[in-house]
Amino acid sequence: MPHAPDIGARLLYRDALLLVIDKPAGLPVHPGPRGGETLTDHLDALRFGLPRRPEAAHRLDRDTSGCLALGRHAKALARLGKLFSGNAVQKTYWAVVSGGPSGEAGTIDVPLGRRSSDPRSWWMKADPDGDPALTHWRVLGRSADLTWIELKPVTGRTHQLRVHCAESGWPIFGDPIYGGAPRGSALHLHARALSIPLYPKREPIAVEAPPPAHMADTLSRWTAPG
Repeated sequence: MPHAPDIGARLLYRDALLLVIDKPAGLPVHPGPRGGETLTDHLDALRFGLPRRPEAAHRLDRDTSGCLALGRHAKALARLGKLFSGNAVQKTYWAVVSGGPSGEAGTIDVPLGRRSSDPRSWWMKADPDGDPALTHWRVLGRSADLTWIELKPVTGRTHQLRVHCAESGWPIFGDPIYGGAPRGSALHLHARALSIPLYPKREPIAVEAPPPAHMADTLSRWTAPG
């Protein structure tokens, strides 16, 4: 596995129901139509004595790094699935975008639909008749040509943040699908944090992932990221 030879070293949080890992960029979570290596191939290393490997409770794009929640067994997956599908989990992303917004914070409310009727295609587009999609954003840093932005999706549509940023006129840096970057570019989108209200009588579980090397290098022009 060229992206993460030791998946255990990327473990950010562990309890009886939940694991959170720092997924490397470039590694798909689930098998695609063309096959190839996926995160699932490496999850047996995270069983920690349980009879079955954990499974992802939500999706991250192949080229998106950062916090990914895993359910350790069927009941845990069911509970996590309800939280994610009900938009009860607070997700925070960091992105570096080309150009940038004129304001310092705002909301993008643009419904999304599939570009193609082909069920194998994940590419999306802004579509007035599509599924509702809502994203809050705020600026964390600016340079002459790039802006560092925090994104908080309220809904969880496929490619939501990538399409929302592109539709706003500031595509995510390194995005070859929605931003016109060269194929093979490093996407500057990182799942920075999760806040998961897994246990009713406790505070939500809060987990953060450090930015990957290619983003940390870009972000270093503004601050030393944690």
